[in-house]
Amino acid sequence: MSEGDLHNDLWRHQNVGRLLNNAITRLEHRVLDEMRKAGHGGLSLSHITITRNLDLTGTRATELARRADITKQSAGELIAQLETLGLVERLPDPEDRRAKIVCFTPAGLAWLTAFKHALEIAEQEMAQEIGAASFAQLRKALSRYNQGR
Repeated sequence: MSEGDLHNDLWRHQNVGRLLNNAITRLEHRVLDEMRKAGHGGLSLSHITITRNLDLTGTRATELARRADITKQSAGELIAQLETLGLVERLPDPEDRRAKIVCFTPAGLAWLTAFKHALEIAEQEMAQEIGAASFAQLRKALSRYNQGR
């Protein structure tokens, strides 16, 4: 890349990474808006990073940190905040009683149901804006790309 190319800033704003990041930020803010409307405010995008990676059967905190690509300390702090909100609890791991797994509480499962509905609304809005065929194609392409991880 020549020095002249660097002065044209368009590449910094139109690269796929930036476009995907902007799209996910917009989508997640819409989901949080819908959650607030439904009476489920108080969570940040950081909390969503934990809940989106939490299996319904429970997940160890170290695995949540790995999946979310955050430090164990950050995951622990977010899990503690979610515990305080009553959405998750730490229980003995049935496979290793010395370890704990993080599980949704009944209130957490109700929250997850509301989150699913909010996500559906945000996805429907995106599909309306870019077109249903483009949305379906985007979902398929991203799924295929993510399988290569």
